[in-house]
Amino acid sequence: MKRLRFGPAGKPVDYKKSDITGVPEFLKNMGLDAFEYEAVRGVKISEAKARKLADEARKNDVLMSLHAPYYINLSSKVKETVEKSKRWIVEAVKAANWMNAYVVVFHPGYYKGVSQSEAVNMVIKALNELNEIIRNQLNIKNVWLGPETTGKKSQVGSIDEIIEICKNVNMCRPVIDWAHMYARSLGMFITTVDHIISVIDRIEKELGSEVLKPLHMHFSRISFSSGGEREHHVLSDVGYGPEFRIVCKGLKQVGIEGVIISESPVLEKDALIMKSICCEEEEYC
Repeated sequence: MKRLRFGPAGKPVDYKKSDITGVPEFLKNMGLDAFEYEAVRGVKISEAKARKLADEARKNDVLMSLHAPYYINLSSKVKETVEKSKRWIVEAVKAANWMNAYVVVFHPGYYKGVSQSEAVNMVIKALNELNEIIRNQLNIKNVWLGPETTGKKSQVGSIDEIIEICKNVNMCRPVIDWAHMYARSLGMFITTVDHIISVIDRIEKELGSEVLKPLHMHFSRISFSSGGEREHHVLSDVGYGPEFRIVCKGLKQVGIEGVIISESPVLEKDALIMKSICCEEEEYC
């Protein structure tokens, strides 16, 4: 059984066709086996195309995930913003269900005008309302919501907050963006193998081992300022952290299943490099 899968966040940079349904075969042919469909500017894929994408992914052993719109904010003091955000998540979950994506990744919200604890509680409330809609009204049982660790200090999304959200919402699993955690800590965290192991151990202890089957992850190098994340960078930009070899070593030491999505500007090219770094032991990947 594969322990780690690798793939790009969005349409591969070297994929020149307009039809997105050809991406799984393209990825398989280059040795990759995961694909995160980017709906970050709105869910625009038709049901027919999404279902065809699911068929192609199944045929080529490519595991699908979906990233919901960036402008979601479940902790806004403006009720209409929260309601719109909930609708965007529902649209993302419907599309994910069509394309057989197992998780919808999203950024939970911001602290603007509220305390950090209030923001987290607002996110939890909204997600539990969504749980009723998605699980009971739409009867979608096979798609998880994945609140992601975020890179800016103004955003809900520290590892503590993501765990707290997932502890209180049945349909949630954490999505770990190692670059965001590094940027949010201003380069002080995700610098040792022990840091990687501590994150995974804490997730398992507080949320259970099932959320690690698989653990959904993002990676790239990243630059930051005093407010956190600024820009993603390619793996060859060694002046920026974090270091993927450290992440890989930690993952292999704990032996978990994982999906690693490249958010590098060169997407699938760096996904392949990550795979080559992490999969020297063929049976692990």
